[in-house]
Amino acid sequence: MTLSRTAEIRATAATDPGRAEAMLAAFLDETFAITASDVRINHDQYSLNSLNGFFTCERGECFFKFHQEEGEEDMRGEYYRADILARAGLPVDQPILSSTLPGEQILVYRRRSDPRFSDVLRALDLVPDAPAMARALAAERALNDHLLAVAKASLHEITPDQSAAEPIHRLFSERLIDPATGQYPGGRLASFYIGQVFDLAGQNASWDEIALARPVINGVEYDRPLAGLFDAALARLAPARLADAGGIVAHGDAHNANVWYERGETADHLAFFDPAFAGEHVPALLAEVKSIFHNILAHPLWLYDSDMVPGRWQVTARLADGCLYIDSDWAPGVLRDALLAVKAESFWKPWLAHLAEQDMLPADWEEVLRLALFLCPTLVMNLRAGAGRHNPQSSAIGLSQAILCGARPLAGEDRMVRFFDSIRPEP
Repeated sequence: MTLSRTAEIRATAATDPGRAEAMLAAFLDETFAITASDVRINHDQYSLNSLNGFFTCERGECFFKFHQEEGEEDMRGEYYRADILARAGLPVDQPILSSTLPGEQILVYRRRSDPRFSDVLRALDLVPDAPAMARALAAERALNDHLLAVAKASLHEITPDQSAAEPIHRLFSERLIDPATGQYPGGRLASFYIGQVFDLAGQNASWDEIALARPVINGVEYDRPLAGLFDAALARLAPARLADAGGIVAHGDAHNANVWYERGETADHLAFFDPAFAGEHVPALLAEVKSIFHNILAHPLWLYDSDMVPGRWQVTARLADGCLYIDSDWAPGVLRDALLAVKAESFWKPWLAHLAEQDMLPADWEEVLRLALFLCPTLVMNLRAGAGRHNPQSSAIGLSQAILCGARPLAGEDRMVRFFDSIRPEP
């Protein structure tokens, strides 16, 4: 299969950054009729499916970013529609140059001095600073207030076809299937996990063994194994089915590596960029899922900085009596717990209440959110140790956190039960 130009550049960057930078300079020159110089690709732990960096041209100092997906040449819908977000009143950085052709999609911005919100929060995970944390949480709350207002104003009924045409599904259900044939299991699910061997913090096991085993996480038994969660996600997150809660204008991929942190004199502000999956008919329950997982539950460190996990937390795993036992002392930490509370209070609780008032909240809304959260870590990158960035300890943490999102405890409660209880609309 012939790679698209962006896919070829991204693949080359992994092994020969210098050559990739030369390829990128030529691509920029041809695409935008400019002369790109001093091209530098960032070595960025957050660029799981994208590439970004800097260059200089006639427009001055620039920042570029592109997102590249398997089979994107056949993608339905449009990519990179920052104008949709701007018209709706969302804070979004507008590109000065853009290409939206499949396989040649790239955005170019004026270079900023602002940090990304992801970098600000990572620094606070490692070196807590109470005043800085308070400012960051206030900025998050203000953004959520803005998101909620736009979601309410733009909420409308959508058809199954309108839902299915939205690019956001490339981040969820379409990673479960073969992009050409639609076969399940396919896509990332098949290439990452099916038929593979796992090393989970001292326990070696095949996919068939762990996929069907009853999960027991930190002594709590859960109601569905990994295979059951993937099967349920295929059925319930089918793009056409997600029309049942209506659609809104949304970014769709608002993890904090796509958010600028603008420092002000008295308050700080957040602004989006890289709206690769923005849309006008984004399913109302799917729009803010990525921001829950990737900004909160993926931290500290285990997803994006997995090399820092061994020795920092104690992790064990074992298979016995048809169960997969994973135990660890990992936790999101004070900052991420606070962010989860802010997200619950300022967006999800009022948003679900509004959907209920409009008679647009499906009875199984929690199932939708749980399954979408489950797909965030399992399909954004390969969680198997040795297959990419992950080691046996971070792999076990990753699978356990995915299970906590998708499955429910048979008894008692956990972090996600408390989260869902906190946002549940009043009867």
